Amino acid sequence: MRSFLNPALALPFGILTIIVLMVVPIPTVMLDVFFVLNIALSVAVLMAAMNAAKPLDFSSFPSVLLFATLLRLALNVASTRVVLMNGHEGEEAAGMVIEAFGAFLIGGDFAVGIFVFLILMIINLMVVTKGAGRVSEVSARFTLDALPGKQMAIDADLAAGLMTADEAKARRREIATEADFYGSMDGASKFVKGDAVAALLILMVNIIGGLVLGIVSHGLSVAEAGHLYVTLAVGDALVASVPALLLSIAAAIIVTRVSDTRDLTGQIGGQFADPRIWLPVGCIMGAMGMIPAMPQTIFLPLAAGALFLWRTLRKRQQAVLDTPEPEIRPDPSIIDIRDVSEQSLVTIELGYGLVHLADERRGAPLVVRLTGLRRQLSQTLGFVVPQFRLRDSFDLPPDRYRILLGGAPLAIGQLRPDRLLAIDAGEVRNTAVLPGEATVDPSFGCPALWIDQGTRDLAVAEGYLVVDAESVVATHINQLLAARAHELLGPDQVRDLLDTLRDRHAQLIETITPAPLSLATITRLFRALLADGVSLAHPLPVLSSLSLAAQQTTDHERMVDLMRADLGAMIVGSICPPDERLPVITLAAELEEMVVNGMMDPTTGQIIIEPDLARSIGERIAAIFGMREPGSIPPVLIVQPRARRPLAALLRLRAPLCAVISINELPASQPVEVIAVVGGESEPAEAPAFDAPDYAHEREAMAA
Repeated sequence: MRSFLNPALALPFGILTIIVLMVVPIPTVMLDVFFVLNIALSVAVLMAAMNAAKPLDFSSFPSVLLFATLLRLALNVASTRVVLMNGHEGEEAAGMVIEAFGAFLIGGDFAVGIFVFLILMIINLMVVTKGAGRVSEVSARFTLDALPGKQMAIDADLAAGLMTADEAKARRREIATEADFYGSMDGASKFVKGDAVAALLILMVNIIGGLVLGIVSHGLSVAEAGHLYVTLAVGDALVASVPALLLSIAAAIIVTRVSDTRDLTGQIGGQFADPRIWLPVGCIMGAMGMIPAMPQTIFLPLAAGALFLWRTLRKRQQAVLDTPEPEIRPDPSIIDIRDVSEQSLVTIELGYGLVHLADERRGAPLVVRLTGLRRQLSQTLGFVVPQFRLRDSFDLPPDRYRILLGGAPLAIGQLRPDRLLAIDAGEVRNTAVLPGEATVDPSFGCPALWIDQGTRDLAVAEGYLVVDAESVVATHINQLLAARAHELLGPDQVRDLLDTLRDRHAQLIETITPAPLSLATITRLFRALLADGVSLAHPLPVLSSLSLAAQQTTDHERMVDLMRADLGAMIVGSICPPDERLPVITLAAELEEMVVNGMMDPTTGQIIIEPDLARSIGERIAAIFGMREPGSIPPVLIVQPRARRPLAALLRLRAPLCAVISINELPASQPVEVIAVVGGESEPAEAPAFDAPDYAHEREAMAA
């Protein structure tokens, strides 16, 4: 019994019923029932189309339109059979619904009925159906034309970190479904047009066939046969034309305003479960049942059933949406630690004039931009960056914002939320043309202007880089946090990274932790690598290097050096493409000896560079970077292993763009180009380049 009531059998059963109606004679009572069901179905489809916010909300409409058209044509066949066989017995021989439409709606005057039917056909065929078909055709064409652009937009958002891979997959599926829907609607509109033409032909067949049968077979006069058969034929045509017009209107509504994981029965059933559909159906069926000539025994029970279904679905929906959550009143005597401490690592404070940028009622543009920034940073660094917190601050002027990391202020910036920032990145042709408020880009210190929204095109034409206020804040935060990536990494992030890799690389993780290295030790090592610019986006080679280093020593500084030497190809590859020469800066032998054999911290044993010497080295390397062409490969400073750490700390402040690597970290196959020797008697801007085969002797010289 349960398998018989399976909802998946409803659609095959309905199709079988349609076939039966076409080939098997049925009683007039059943014919009346199916006529009323056909009207109710058409009203339900119309209500579903009106309640759809977008076409994909009713993606099963083309299939529903096909089945509704087949049902109406089957009823036309069944009613034609009844009219031609029993029409000579009187107007009631074809059923109460046909009699009611023939007697009540046209007053028994078949001439009036013919004209009314023709008017309905004209409205349906020439206005509604033709317009809906044209809209479907144009929509299908435009949707297919726009498909490549939409796919490119999804790829761009995915690359920018504005959506996840699952979100991009769902968006692509939605675009494909939209193209399928409009393509299906372009063909489904032909169903409605063909149905209207078929109704006109069926009317002519009923009239001609009725007159012939009435006169020849039943001995009726021409007047009697005309009165009986034409009245029944017109009533039958009107019964079919009303649902056809409703479906045409529904088709026009749905195209002016489809792959699904469920089967068609579940898809249609789920979309008809909206209680807003069945209230109008019940009211209309009840109103039609109140008409004296209508069969109340059919209309009124169906109206009651529709209203009962509406009430049941509404209660179910209300129970799901309005389930009250238990109200928990906090005890005022209890003070939670979350009330007195800041739980977020990164905090952005806004003056009260900028709070609307985080207002959800206005779309929260700053929140959306920072979410994308956090996702992009996480992909670049290789771990999930802690959440940012936005809060207002009355300590700040209304147009200022402040960025804090671990409670320590990193920077304060100024915004004009109703304006755009036009940045002069060195490509502006005429700075006097563009009106605006002079300022400085907070991220890179470039001269800039706050301009009105209307002058954006002019600024772009003059060579300015134009960004909105949210992008200014996001870029500023990105620039600050990228330089402090190691401060964002904690034991929780390292534990998540290890747990993720443990499923597929359990043996590798077991060689590292919990023995010989603790979670705190691994966190410290990873933070040291991040401080040196080594990303964790590819954790397998990093963990493999860590496993090898852990077998040799447990000293922190020594492990970092061993790991960097093992990861040298990845470090150099992040700076220089494999088919390019690596620009190299070296120290003169005497200068490098001064650094290595200089002062040392008696507590840590670390090399301390004398202040004047540190200033001289920093200024010289900064000058070398200043002479480089924009967009060229940044040079690296290659030194002895013992000198790498103090020089890296020095240049991190004086020349942050210069990476410092030891001679042990340089891959033997990497071609280099020595562009400067700091501290030599002569320091040419460029020196002859050499390839990897000739590099062995030079490598020994640099090591010396």
